Amino acid sequence: MTTTGVPRKGDIAASREVGRWLRGWVDRHPGTAMATVGGQFLLGVHTVKHLVLDLGSGKFPFREAVRQGAFMANTALLPTIFVALPIGVTLSIQFGLLAGQVGATSLAGAASGLAVIRQGAPMVAALLMAAAVGSAICADLGSRKIREELDAMEIMGVSVVRRLVVPRFAAAILVGVGLTGVVCFVGFLAGYVFNVVVQDGAPGSFVASFASFATVGDLVLTLVKAVVYGAIVAVVACEKGLTTRGGPAGVANAVNSTVVSSILLLMAVNVLFTQLYMVFFPRQGL
Repeated sequence: MTTTGVPRKGDIAASREVGRWLRGWVDRHPGTAMATVGGQFLLGVHTVKHLVLDLGSGKFPFREAVRQGAFMANTALLPTIFVALPIGVTLSIQFGLLAGQVGATSLAGAASGLAVIRQGAPMVAALLMAAAVGSAICADLGSRKIREELDAMEIMGVSVVRRLVVPRFAAAILVGVGLTGVVCFVGFLAGYVFNVVVQDGAPGSFVASFASFATVGDLVLTLVKAVVYGAIVAVVACEKGLTTRGGPAGVANAVNSTVVSSILLLMAVNVLFTQLYMVFFPRQGL
């Protein structure tokens, strides 16, 4: 700014540069994020529509869905079991100590068991699905994208959504439900063994307290979470894979973005599910 109040050319150029940077930042971050969310929503809607239509018309690719499900289960089963064991033991330790401090050691089974079923099982299964299965789906579709296989399929009149996304979507839901059941069993068993063997708890008290407080609604909520989480992982991974660009480096970036986006979205949805369940189905006891 000169003494006469007229801005210098350097100040004008700097202001324009700042304005261009701000517009670019908006396009790169909030704008891209909104476009990504919109694309994932549309892909989810089209996938569900084609899934229902294909099941009703008998055109659903069961063989491809089974093959994808076997691949997903083989990829995520062992890591899920190895994560479920320390989760069950950790919950048993924490709730056992807390129950001992308040003089309610007989409720340790109910507390740790309900924690595993309500929160631990669906979240552990979903996180392992996002890390192992989601990254594999994105890498597969992303590699096909940069090799222009997907463009060739579209040119030949083959729907990429019906041929590649729908079977993976159905397989991810089924595998997510199965992994959730595995985590429920392994987590509860690990907590039970640790409480009985290490903490000298009564086996009958552990099981009886859990049976007294657990309800069918807890299991239904867990299964609903598993279905939704599996669908989220599949849609996010497929959308990231189908929009991959930039060669092999773009595939790596898409895989990284898939894992991060899936985990963040799963955490937000888990909070929403838990809050809605507590509002519509309040518990009077534990």
